[in-house]
Amino acid sequence: MVWSQVYDPLNNMWLSTFMASIPVLVMLGALGIFHIKAHKAALMGLAAALAVAIGVFGMPAAMAGKTAAYGAAYGLLPIGWIVINIIFLYQLTEQRGQFKILQESITGITNDRRLQLLLIAFCFGAFFEGAAGFGTPVAVTGAMLIGLGFSPLAASGLSLIANTAPVAYGALGTPVIALAAVTGLPLEDLSAMIGRQLPFFSVIVPFWLIVAFAGWRGMLQIWPAVLVAGVSFAVPQFLVSNFHGPWLVDVVAAIVSMVSLTLFLKVWHPKTIWYTVNGDEAEPQPVGAAVSQPSARADHGYSGAEVRRAWMPWVILSVLVFVWGMPQIKTFLDGVSIFKFPIDGLHQMIERVPPVVVKPHTEAAVYTLNWLSATGTGILISSVIAGLLMGCSVAELARTYWRTLVAIRYSLLTIAAMLALGYTTRYSGLDTTLGLAFANSGFLYPFFGTLLGWLGVALTGSDTASNVLFGSLQKVSAEQLGLSPTLMAAANSSGGVMGKMIDAQSIVVAAVATKWHGHEGKILRYVFWHSIAMASLIGGLVMLQAYVWPFTQMVIHH
Repeated sequence: MVWSQVYDPLNNMWLSTFMASIPVLVMLGALGIFHIKAHKAALMGLAAALAVAIGVFGMPAAMAGKTAAYGAAYGLLPIGWIVINIIFLYQLTEQRGQFKILQESITGITNDRRLQLLLIAFCFGAFFEGAAGFGTPVAVTGAMLIGLGFSPLAASGLSLIANTAPVAYGALGTPVIALAAVTGLPLEDLSAMIGRQLPFFSVIVPFWLIVAFAGWRGMLQIWPAVLVAGVSFAVPQFLVSNFHGPWLVDVVAAIVSMVSLTLFLKVWHPKTIWYTVNGDEAEPQPVGAAVSQPSARADHGYSGAEVRRAWMPWVILSVLVFVWGMPQIKTFLDGVSIFKFPIDGLHQMIERVPPVVVKPHTEAAVYTLNWLSATGTGILISSVIAGLLMGCSVAELARTYWRTLVAIRYSLLTIAAMLALGYTTRYSGLDTTLGLAFANSGFLYPFFGTLLGWLGVALTGSDTASNVLFGSLQKVSAEQLGLSPTLMAAANSSGGVMGKMIDAQSIVVAAVATKWHGHEGKILRYVFWHSIAMASLIGGLVMLQAYVWPFTQMVIHH
């Protein structure tokens, strides 16, 4: 029997909204205030979500249980599968001594920790977001920053802050493609509209990143390089999104930014170099040891062949992850390996109703086991190839993989519980109740509609999922208020990117990558206000695009 979602079960929108927020408050409070370990906090949040979904919103208990299991399975594949294999690669390079050579070779470009942070967290991370998404960039850049000597808190928090502006076009444009599918708006229009919002922040984010790490004075000492990194990313981001489409936006922009910054650092260096990083984990802003007039680049002592061998695993990873993400390759691999499992008693058994959708429709619940086309499989294959080329035996590869599994077992439990929580709130209608509260903001809807996208990503861990969840609501609300539905649908995705740094899934991935499991609450507290501030700035821009000339000239009307 089909169950219809109820968005105001208590006949009082304020009270219903408060009840819907309880699972999020429980989980974030456990993490951020009471310092409870992440896997326990996630399980507490999941228990609260199930209790509210069943006891208040009337979701049948069997459906709620199946929804949680469905979300947990998605947490393990594809998300957990990515984390396992990226940490496996990192462990291989570390035990073979290649990671040490890699981190020291970066000093051949620049000795300055701030500039290394720009290159790795912003430029390199954006490439992995564009090619793979789903936590890959935070896992890679967090591990690399730890190797360079950044404290676990700095490596985690700064990787999360950097992984914002590229998110809307992550995984070869998947969030935009999903947004077009649920709203019925032209894909090209949505890609272009998002590309008229995020480039402003692609310039701001690198400055924000360096200020978070080094303070204003530290940023002002290297502002020309920061400007080069941001502008050389923002311009291609705008051009590709507006004149080509969403597929290669991040990949092209990241490569241009990386090359531009590297070439710039060959002819320019700051007068003061930050050589070291304070490793005090309790400090939210590690301070570099500033030394006047030092060498801008180090002579690391390694031959060109040694440096190439050290970078080889990461080049293989980059190439395979990009190839794995190409639609043609993914379609081919799916054709020989994909298995789809409709969840009995859940698939097409839950009905979403107006005003969230124009007319009632049932929700699909099909678990896709795409073991071969999954990004994690591409990472595993690249890890095995790199391991063999580094001289590892098959037995050594197996032992290292087992050690990796043991090391991150609690993190995998956390990711599964977090996704189970997210799916429970989605299928029970809890997050839609929260969304409707934002949608009732009238004139201020462009601002709060943007924050709705932020909330969606913070809850689900995915800009794609947030767009699927709230895309149609944004379109319906915009049409009722006389706003451009393209503007507000795009705002959902653009606002969502700033929720990426506080979603539980990303925080757990960051903690795993930096070997800091158990400190997820510290990471959350570090990035939380950065996330809210940047989401509010995007909301302000959307307000200007909705009402104030000349920003209104940027809006695409459909």
